Amino acid sequence: MSTTSNPAESLSRSEPEIRTIALADIGAALRAGWADFKAMPTQLPILCLVYPVIGFILARAASGAEWLPLVYPLLAGFAILGPVAAIGIYELSRRRERGEEPSWTAMFSVLQAPALMQMLALAAVLLGLFVLWIAAAQGIYAAVMGHAAPGSLQGMLTEVTSRAQGMTLLLVGNLVGALFALTAFALSVLSFPMLLDRATPLGTAVRTSVRAILKNPWPMLAWGVVVAALLAVGIGTLMVGLAVVLPWLGHATWHLYRRVVV
Repeated sequence: MSTTSNPAESLSRSEPEIRTIALADIGAALRAGWADFKAMPTQLPILCLVYPVIGFILARAASGAEWLPLVYPLLAGFAILGPVAAIGIYELSRRRERGEEPSWTAMFSVLQAPALMQMLALAAVLLGLFVLWIAAAQGIYAAVMGHAAPGSLQGMLTEVTSRAQGMTLLLVGNLVGALFALTAFALSVLSFPMLLDRATPLGTAVRTSVRAILKNPWPMLAWGVVVAALLAVGIGTLMVGLAVVLPWLGHATWHLYRRVVV
């Protein structure tokens, strides 16, 4: 007797094999990602995606002193939410890999992906981590610097850089932020590309991402450092560099996924 299968039940439940990679694979993924970016420039849609967010953050910081301590944590949150913004970039690399020449509008085809709900669930997890990070950053600032809101951005920077409490704030805040970023990295570094590629269950994708890090700790740590460094450059160039950094990292992540997961 034939039965109608549920699409969710048709998702692959096999645990994929993880390859052992080296630092050379990180460089190769970056070069392949750069080649994809040059072949499919996406600066305009990335700017349209990123700049309203940046504008909101800076506008709030300018209008209310209570937001000033959160400017840096909000910008640092790109390390947590970056994989979500790059989902459409993965799709472009996937299509180019198949010999197609997609335009940037193909980014939106991920809305029809079989594993869309799984990707949305993982995005919600990362958003939750981002919210927790902002709450933690706010709590750390209040505990170290006090509850009084800084009078201006320049005044806050002066206090942070000239007072002993400011050094404590930078040390503790960056350490806690790194833990949040590392958690997001472990959960998502390969999960989104795998969900897009195989429509696998979310648990399998996340386990694969974590297993890849455990099997290749130093290369994957190097990848995390590269991501953090490039994001810092993108933010440090008045966010203009993010128009290049985000798509480049998205394309490179796809190629890293291909090198790590059989």
